[in-house]
Amino acid sequence: MVFLPGWGLTPWVYRRAPAQLARSCRVYAPAVPGLTAAPVRPLDRKTLAACSTWLGRFLDAVGLWSVTLLAHSFGGALAIQTAHDLPDRVARLVLVNSVGGGAWPDLGGAVPPLGDGPVRGRGTTLEEAQSLRILASATPSRPTGNDGGVPETVGLTDRVPPDRDLTAELTRLAQRHLPVSLVWSRGDRLIPRASIETLRSVLGRPRMFTVSGGHGWPITAPEYFGNAMRTVLNGFPIEVAS
Repeated sequence: MVFLPGWGLTPWVYRRAPAQLARSCRVYAPAVPGLTAAPVRPLDRKTLAACSTWLGRFLDAVGLWSVTLLAHSFGGALAIQTAHDLPDRVARLVLVNSVGGGAWPDLGGAVPPLGDGPVRGRGTTLEEAQSLRILASATPSRPTGNDGGVPETVGLTDRVPPDRDLTAELTRLAQRHLPVSLVWSRGDRLIPRASIETLRSVLGRPRMFTVSGGHGWPITAPEYFGNAMRTVLNGFPIEVAS
């Protein structure tokens, strides 16, 4: 499995989530240049194509051929693009609170901390709190300093083009009958349910899993995320009350 984080966030922010998955399978979480840490240009078609090419080279370097791409938020755009560009390398997609269904959300309209309750006081680290704020803001932000020796996790971000969607790529994936699982959390204020339903419709209505939490739930609730992903990967639907 290859885990792809949200745009502008490094795998370090999510480290406890992939660690839960690593109990049952081998998990790789690359920091994709142009997507994570310090994207210095908008996340557009050119950026996605470059990230997809890089990810293909990464798979070559580590000796992986057929993988499951598990992606969160704007990382879902890269997962979709990569599955489209490298059909022989991607066996399955798991898209968690993903963009791709119609117009992308304007990050400037998001309100921190994306439905997860107070930024601090949930056991989050300073880096996680900072990253949620960055994800919720389209205002360019300079890299933050380290806290307690933890590597920098957020960087310069640009506004995401609001009219970019992946309908053509998704249609091709549906024609290929690529296995796709969609996961969405009820408290997500960045990706509305209507967007996920559009994504699902274009993909041919694959199974959708609904969970509780806000947009950043893989970061703020890693154990819950791990349990949910095991259920998703085992093919059983889950419905957890808010």
